[in-house]
Amino acid sequence: MKPILLQNTLGNKKEEFVPRKDGVVTMYNCGPTVYHYAHIGNLRAYVFADVLKRMFAYNSYDIKQVINITDVGHLTSDADEGEDKIESGAKREGVKVQKIIKQYTDAFMDDMEKLNIDIEKIDFPRATENIPEQIVFIQTLDEKGYTYKTSDGIYFDTSLRDDYGKLGNINTKGLEEGARVEKNKEKKNPTDFALWKFSKPEEQRQQEWDSPWGVGFPGWHIECSAMSRKLLGNQIDVHTGGVDHIPVHHNNEIAQTESVTGKQFVNYWMHNEFITVDGQKIAKSVGNTVFLKNVIDKGFSPLSLRYWFLTAHYRTQSNFTWEALEGAQTALFKLHKHFVEEYGAKDGEVNKEYKNRFHEFINDDLDTPKAIALIWDLTKDEGIPKEDKRSTLLEFDKVLGLGLDHSNKKLVDLLSGRGEKLEVGKLPKTIKVLVDEREEARKSKDFEKADELRDKLKEKGYEIEDKEDGPEVSVL
Repeated sequence: MKPILLQNTLGNKKEEFVPRKDGVVTMYNCGPTVYHYAHIGNLRAYVFADVLKRMFAYNSYDIKQVINITDVGHLTSDADEGEDKIESGAKREGVKVQKIIKQYTDAFMDDMEKLNIDIEKIDFPRATENIPEQIVFIQTLDEKGYTYKTSDGIYFDTSLRDDYGKLGNINTKGLEEGARVEKNKEKKNPTDFALWKFSKPEEQRQQEWDSPWGVGFPGWHIECSAMSRKLLGNQIDVHTGGVDHIPVHHNNEIAQTESVTGKQFVNYWMHNEFITVDGQKIAKSVGNTVFLKNVIDKGFSPLSLRYWFLTAHYRTQSNFTWEALEGAQTALFKLHKHFVEEYGAKDGEVNKEYKNRFHEFINDDLDTPKAIALIWDLTKDEGIPKEDKRSTLLEFDKVLGLGLDHSNKKLVDLLSGRGEKLEVGKLPKTIKVLVDEREEARKSKDFEKADELRDKLKEKGYEIEDKEDGPEVSVL
């Protein structure tokens, strides 16, 4: 078996993967707070986790994977201040929290499926369905002397952990308590965090529970510790999330879990980098938030977004532009065209040389950019029979998940929009330019140029049909 190397945030170095139990990987991925749609920066984390899972499966491991659904307790500040995001979302839309939770959980699951992530093989525990487990967890911390009470909740005393902040070597003295909020003067230490928050007498919450300490709701951090312990045990192999989780959320998970169990919580911590949009951090205030729905509405396949994610290493900050996504879609459609039109339906032999190189790349901390480049080396290699190219690409796709298995209708459908008529105004900018140029050529009876532009559009994965009321464009 080829060694698997993973960049471990705990220690900040690449380490060989050794499972706690032979042949089995336990993996926890920080899930969404379901108060709004997940944007493309959020979705990168789940494609990364999916490729990681596929890589383990490719190496003959059984995987137990958990992605939590945060449906209570995540406040607008990591410093336990502000309003619960779920309650805030319900007020924003003037509905009950249950409707918010269902709407955005369903939307998240739909996004996952469109990105070719098999949700049937993942556990999705919900914070609200595991309140007793969280209360017991806090009680254990209380019994061990790690908690104290303030006027607004039960807090974890981080000063009792000499190793607090060890993940990412965080300078705890330099940590801000939270942006744009006043410091909680009742906290013993700036880094202390809420385990249980009391409901405010003057506010009517839609979600609150009785507890040994009073009516309230759990803090955000405690849910992950309680649910991972319930479903995966005291110790797990791999825990993933975005780099923004390192300073606070994940260090808090470590502190409270290891205080309860007395054992190392996670062996391998892995974190994906941010995505920027047009060079700026994704933020509502900037107005640059991009959702998967926006991608589809502009005529792009969800799998084109997955392809674009994989062209950069998960630890590399990537800048999203519509032009970059267009390039990814052109490449993906070209790959599918090779696969369908050139390589035929007959299976051949998986090329051992290419398989070994691919295996080496993905086992080296998920080097998907090299794996993608290898795809194109393979397609250009004239020394390999077409049927062998077909089988080798299918082998690669076990990990990459680009939907090459056209025998699976569900995967074909994931190339959303194939054959679907698209509004010209919602086309990618460069495609719309070509459509407009062709329409001008037709009107001026320059049919040679119009044919050239039709061919250019076809190369980019778009079919154009002339109608009386204007051109009709569809994805090939």
